[in-house]
Amino acid sequence: MKIKKVGVNMEHKNTWETYNEKQLKEVDAFAREYMDFLDNGKTERECIDRIVNTIEQAGYQELEALIKSGAKLKTGDKVYSVWMNKSIVMFQIGKEKMTDGINILGAHIDSPRLDIKQNPLYEDGGFAYLDTHYYGGVKKYQWVTIPLAIHGVVVKKDGTTVEINVGENEDDPVFFVSDLLIHLANEQLEKKANKVIEGEALDIIIGNKPLVIEKKGKNAKNKDEEDKEEKSADKEAVKNGILEILQKSYDIEEEDFISAELEVVPAGRTREAGFDRSMILGYGQDDRVCAFTSMKAMLEVTSSDRTACCILVDKEEIGSVGATGMQSKFFENAVAEVMNLTGEYSELNMRRCLAHSCMLSSDVSSAFDPTYASSFDKKNVAYLGGGMVFNKFTGARGKSGSNDANAEYLGHIRAIFEKEKVNFQTAELGKVDLGGGGTIAYILALYGMNVIDSGVAVLNMHAPWEATSKADVYEAKRGYVAFLKHADL
Repeated sequence: MKIKKVGVNMEHKNTWETYNEKQLKEVDAFAREYMDFLDNGKTERECIDRIVNTIEQAGYQELEALIKSGAKLKTGDKVYSVWMNKSIVMFQIGKEKMTDGINILGAHIDSPRLDIKQNPLYEDGGFAYLDTHYYGGVKKYQWVTIPLAIHGVVVKKDGTTVEINVGENEDDPVFFVSDLLIHLANEQLEKKANKVIEGEALDIIIGNKPLVIEKKGKNAKNKDEEDKEEKSADKEAVKNGILEILQKSYDIEEEDFISAELEVVPAGRTREAGFDRSMILGYGQDDRVCAFTSMKAMLEVTSSDRTACCILVDKEEIGSVGATGMQSKFFENAVAEVMNLTGEYSELNMRRCLAHSCMLSSDVSSAFDPTYASSFDKKNVAYLGGGMVFNKFTGARGKSGSNDANAEYLGHIRAIFEKEKVNFQTAELGKVDLGGGGTIAYILALYGMNVIDSGVAVLNMHAPWEATSKADVYEAKRGYVAFLKHADL
């Protein structure tokens, strides 16, 4: 009996071997576009801005505006809805009724980082600091002594929004978290890795120059006033210097931090990695790699039988909670509104739509790392360059917290990918007793729809700099296009 081995890692096959010269050029061009997306979308808000600008140029219209105008939707129409500037859902209306189900790509656009606290600014030992609270699963020691940038918004009491983006341009200052010098680190090095750097030690240094250097005696009318001003300036002089800069540069005061959302991320641009330039090294690839490829797939599919949908959400790294996470009713509400504009809406029809839908929960998978081979099951692991990844189940130990896709659905997806010659592999997240990690899959599966985890293998997952294969990114886009066109189970 001859065993047919197509696209899957029954035998580890490198996708690069399957490309011709034309495809190699397409892979590189697509990678450059993706790298630009990463550099201009280091926060959820920045991602949403970038995505909206892109899809509006492709003819997508805002759902809320269509609702107000009383417009109706027909086959081929493209609409989108943004929620709180952190999540977005896109629809392209297909030929078939939505009641019979839609094809959904779902990814998340939040990534591990450091968040600035609400009362963050303080001075200690001649340094000005911003107090942080890390977001998502991080190895805290990876965030010290690297250049950091600050991105986000400050909303003032009058409703004015001030955008902050410092540390990315070559002439910008950067920020950092200090670490203990090796000469004094004997006790520190005896600690377990999760205790080497404590969460409260991840405060970033933002200044060292006292305000008194520039301000002493400047506004004094006599010697007494000069002495008073100098004495006043000596107290928290470095902190006051930072406040003066914030006032001049952004017209914000210390109390404005209360209504700010500021994220600390690695500073610097995404780079090609390896002498062969086969890899991409950059921040936030979990899960913006799947968000970008899902969006591009939506733009590439110009017509389909079933309505195509892409939802990109926030808060996955902390459990998909909150108004902008997958557990909110945002997606369900958007589906109801779209069905209403197509003339199909009823509570029963919406439930039928969601139950009959097919979804790829587009999230990253762990890539095999030979340096830490003992953590992986080599027969069931994703390899960098091995193509798009499917995880039938994730979870930890006894599949805790996992969505476990049924065999019929996986067989259907295999047939689609073989027809479209998409390179893919299957994997688990590490060895049984070591693995773990969930996605948004289980949340959508609650509607009764078919869902499976799929995405791109990532090396250094959740580190400040993550690595992917250009080939895998390209194959993910191809796989998502094939799914949107043909999935119908």
